[in-house]
Amino acid sequence: MKPTIRDVAKKANVSVSTVSRVINKKGYVHEQTKVLVEKIIEDMGFIPNQLARSLTNRSSKIVGVIVPHIGHSFYGELLEGIEVQASIYGYKIMFCHTQDDPKRELEYLQFFEQYNIEGLIIASNFTNTEKLLELNIPVITVDHILDETIPSITSNNIRGGQLAAKKLIEDGCKNILVFRGPSFLLTTHERTSGFLTELKSHGLHADIYDMDLINPDIFMISEIIQSKQNVDGIFCFSDTLAFVVVNLLKEKGLHIPNDIKIIGYDNTPHARWMSPSITTIHQSINFMGKQSFNLLNKLIHGVELDTLHDIIDVHLVERETA
Repeated sequence: MKPTIRDVAKKANVSVSTVSRVINKKGYVHEQTKVLVEKIIEDMGFIPNQLARSLTNRSSKIVGVIVPHIGHSFYGELLEGIEVQASIYGYKIMFCHTQDDPKRELEYLQFFEQYNIEGLIIASNFTNTEKLLELNIPVITVDHILDETIPSITSNNIRGGQLAAKKLIEDGCKNILVFRGPSFLLTTHERTSGFLTELKSHGLHADIYDMDLINPDIFMISEIIQSKQNVDGIFCFSDTLAFVVVNLLKEKGLHIPNDIKIIGYDNTPHARWMSPSITTIHQSINFMGKQSFNLLNKLIHGVELDTLHDIIDVHLVERETA
């Protein structure tokens, strides 16, 4: 059985309120008593009830984080950035993945409300915006803009699309494919816009196909490539998609980049270790995570943000596929 605050008080021969003052660092406690209580807490392995403390102090030191998936490397880097920055300020994160399911969103909102979280970072295509606003806590969105009134941090996806197009054009590509994410995503729309605008300025166009960025349909991609015999350039909206395309082309006996140039997106750690290594658009995912907490922390403490929608720059990382 886990030790309770009463067990600690009994062992230290003090009142429960004294132990509470030591835990919460509020109110006067004699230094010798404080040292004794802290030693007993450590020896007994007592873990204070964070929820109970938050209800007393109105400060839980917990922020919620919502992502659509866990396995994807983008969200792993993002969560790491958030957690590292949160720990600097003494906060813990409570994260969940919704699988883009509105029902799961509501369940987690109710869960967060019970734990009296101080703020929320959302990195999913959230649908229950009205319920979200009812929580009446600071919210930051990452890689999405849920509402013009809700602060966000995104990367410059339009520029990312432009950079990819410029590189393929510089490499002499004329017949180009685009394997992108679902069309309803803001990131998909912006990258497509930037890419096509750059192509149009050079009198070029591209055939575009929507894909699942997490679990792309390998057979569909293979059939598309097979039907487009003259393809010489492919832009993938994630490095995961680029990995799939590279492997398929190698299986078909095609040489990269001599036969086909490929550009990915995200600059995930594995992109440099592929053979050939992936030319990709770098967006600072870890930094976006850190910055999202920094912005949320300002809102929690009543500090006005310099800008409502923060946009992080991107750049091209040239490797062997283009």
